[in-house]
Amino acid sequence: MSTFATTVPATPLNNAYHGGTSLFYNSMRYTKQPIGIPAQLAIMKQRGLVVNDESLAMKQLASISYFRLASYWKVFETDATTHQLKNGTTLDDVITLYDFDKELRSIIFTAIQDIEIALRTHIIHHFSMTHGAFWFMDATKFISRSIYQTCFDNIKAELGRSKEEFLQEHFAKYDSPSMPPVWKTLEVVSLGNLSKLYANMKDTEVKKQVARSLGLPQYLYLESWMRSLTVLRNCCAHHARTWNRRYPSMPQLPQRLPLAWVETQYVRPMKLYAQLCTLLYLEQSITPNSQIKNRVIRHFE
Repeated sequence: MSTFATTVPATPLNNAYHGGTSLFYNSMRYTKQPIGIPAQLAIMKQRGLVVNDESLAMKQLASISYFRLASYWKVFETDATTHQLKNGTTLDDVITLYDFDKELRSIIFTAIQDIEIALRTHIIHHFSMTHGAFWFMDATKFISRSIYQTCFDNIKAELGRSKEEFLQEHFAKYDSPSMPPVWKTLEVVSLGNLSKLYANMKDTEVKKQVARSLGLPQYLYLESWMRSLTVLRNCCAHHARTWNRRYPSMPQLPQRLPLAWVETQYVRPMKLYAQLCTLLYLEQSITPNSQIKNRVIRHFE
C-alpha cells in the first residue's frame, strides 16, 4: 500500500547544505514518518477537502499517491502553512485537474517526439556534410573540452547500454573507428546530450544552417529552445506536472520570426505557455499538417 509522511516537528540542522541554489541556510532534519492511506485521507479531510466517495478515494490514493496529488490541490489552498483548502473543494476537483495535466502531458510529448527526431536528423545531416561521419569524436571541433568530454563519456555509456540491432550489427562487422558513424550513434543519444553537443560546436556557420532549416534565423535561439525542450521532455517522460509550474530553463522569445509567431511582449518565459509557443513554432517546419495546435486549443477549451 502507498505510504506518506505524517507531520512531526522537525529537528533543526544548523547551516546544513543539501544542494540547490543557496550554499548556506538554516535547515531542519527531516523527521516525518510514513503513514497508511486511511490516515492520508483523514489529513486531506482535516484540511477541508470534500470526499464524496471514500472507497474510491482510497483506490485513487493507492494508484496515484498522496504526494503526487498534493501538487494539484495547492492551487486550491488558502493558507500555504496550514494547507487549508477553499470551502467546497472536492477530491473530484483535484482529480479533474490531475487528469487535465495528464492529457496535456500526452499532447506535449507527441509534439516533442516529432521535434526530437527532426533535431537529430538536421544536426546529423548538416554537420556530417561539412565535418564527416565521425565529427562527434573530434574534440578540436568543440568550444569547451570539459563539456565535450562529459558528452563523449555519456555517448559511450549510451552506446554501451543500447540493445539496438543496428548497433549490434555494426559492432559485429566493424572494429574501427571505435564508434559507429554519427547517423547511427546519435540515434541513441539523449536530447540533453544532443543539445549540449550542438551548443558546444565551434562551427557557427553549420549551426546557423541547422537553425535556419527549422525556421530560426539565429542559432542561439535554437540552443536556447533545445535546452528548454529538454527540461520539458524530461517532465513529460517522468510524469511530472507540466501545468502551472515554473521552468528553470527558459527559451529566448524573439519579437519576430519568419513563420507564424506570437506577440511575446507579455509572455512569461518561465511558464508553460512559452514552451508551447516554441513547440508549435517548430512543428510548422517539421510537420506542416500537424494537429498538435488544434489538440492543445481543444484541451484548454
